[in-house]
Amino acid sequence: MSPNTVPYLNLFLAHQDSEQVRVAISEVIESGWYILGRQVQLFETEFAAFCQAQYCVGVGNGLDALRLLLDAHEIGAGDEVIVPGNTYIATILAITQLGATPVLVEPQRETLNLDPKQVELAISERTKAILAVHLYGYAAPMKELEAIANKHNLFLFDDCAQAHGAIVDGKRVGSIGNASGFSFFPTKNLGCIGDGGAVTTSSLEIAEKIKLLRNYGSGKKYYNQLAGWNSRLDEIQAAILRIRLRELEAKNEIRRQLAKRYIEGLGQLPLRFLPFEPHGVYHIFPILVSERDRVQDFLKAQGIGTIIHYPVPPHQQECYRDREWASVSLPITEKIAQQELSLPLYPGLTEEQQNYVIKQINTFYSQ
Repeated sequence: MSPNTVPYLNLFLAHQDSEQVRVAISEVIESGWYILGRQVQLFETEFAAFCQAQYCVGVGNGLDALRLLLDAHEIGAGDEVIVPGNTYIATILAITQLGATPVLVEPQRETLNLDPKQVELAISERTKAILAVHLYGYAAPMKELEAIANKHNLFLFDDCAQAHGAIVDGKRVGSIGNASGFSFFPTKNLGCIGDGGAVTTSSLEIAEKIKLLRNYGSGKKYYNQLAGWNSRLDEIQAAILRIRLRELEAKNEIRRQLAKRYIEGLGQLPLRFLPFEPHGVYHIFPILVSERDRVQDFLKAQGIGTIIHYPVPPHQQECYRDREWASVSLPITEKIAQQELSLPLYPGLTEEQQNYVIKQINTFYSQ
């Protein structure tokens, strides 16, 4: 294969719905209604049903989804929220932007997700909530976390930005705990062509409160019940998401089959990856490699794109350098940051391309 043969991601190939999207955009434009209209209402109903939740509220992006769900539960200064150290920084920003304190704990070595044992050890008299993350499309152990939350009278939330459609213990993510936040950033399994997000919950009170918070705290124009935000999913993005939601389960199955092929093709090499999960949705296929940078450079030379998720964990980011909570030592999280490498995985990736990636990784280890 020639150089640049296997990009890390090709969104055009992943969706292949340009004509449908063009039609949907035209219909929104011609409707003359662009914010909080019919498309948003329909998407909220359809996505809530898909997630097996009672309510969905569309918001501007995934970070806002997390921040608004925390705000709706009155989490702020003086409160602690237990969260995995191994996550994208948006999970942490949602907490700190409300003045609350993130309490970072180590992940399970097998799944790289939140460890219930570490969660229970981290609970203090100031703890108000647990915020799980379904990282890489691999669901966190929500049954165990729910038991801990109930035992200690805590809220349980989850960041589902990478896990649209994942199932854990027979339930869809987005239907477990008090509320869930989703991102529809273009690279997500369910992505739009701009920013977008949503909160799902089975509490009518919380859903109604988030509807106010997303719209300046207003339920009636120019009358503001709360000091809210401006974070609304727009009509064009909602229309696109409605189209793509219909194909999500089929696309997630393609992702599972691609992940299975990687596991079978790389299983004899000295690297680690997550065990196969038949209900996972494989937003990302991460491998852990001690010689990560060398492997990445080698694959780049063979025309194969990869990405590191994430080279610097949140507690080591410059923006949190002076925060007391960020001085924690998280050796497992830090090792993941030093070793993680994500391989190409998306609908539209051909068997020939994937076999080429597998062959080149095997070649690296046979030198």
